[in-house]
Amino acid sequence: MKRGWVVLAAALSACAGGDYRPVSDAAVKIGAPYRVRGVTYTPAADPTYDMLGLASWYGSESGRRTANGERFRVGGVSAAHTTLPLPSYVEVTALDTGRRIIVRVNDRGPFTGRGRILDLSKGAAEALGVRGSGVVPVRVRVVSPDERDRARLRKGKAARELPPVDERTRAGLRAQLRASGL
Repeated sequence: MKRGWVVLAAALSACAGGDYRPVSDAAVKIGAPYRVRGVTYTPAADPTYDMLGLASWYGSESGRRTANGERFRVGGVSAAHTTLPLPSYVEVTALDTGRRIIVRVNDRGPFTGRGRILDLSKGAAEALGVRGSGVVPVRVRVVSPDERDRARLRKGKAARELPPVDERTRAGLRAQLRASGL
């Protein structure tokens, strides 16, 4: 019986802090409107989200908590978005390299730079082949990956590899982005 109490105490202490890792995505949080630098952001579910814009990457925040309470993993495949529910899954296409990846959105941002729609972790930027660039043109669209990919992304690992986007399609997307003034 004494051993049972020790196991129970260890389990409860693990729940009290440390490296929180969600078991599933059952607790999706949309969140209340919030203000950053004088701008109000209103989180909302948008299963049709499909945007062209700019992405940057961040990595100096290693070890800090993301907006949904997880520990930020610099080398993980994750991203920050201002309004999508946490967590969300998006397919990100780098319009320069043509690479596509699935990314788990678990943080808020970016809050600087005109036209920026996503902040990528260093690991996500590397997977897209854009780490050497500061800001890159991207297409971001909400997707619903299978549970295997979700589980890999929850652990900070890459989802299954996606085929690249052909140059003709990327040229058309870049033209649309330029037409928008970016």
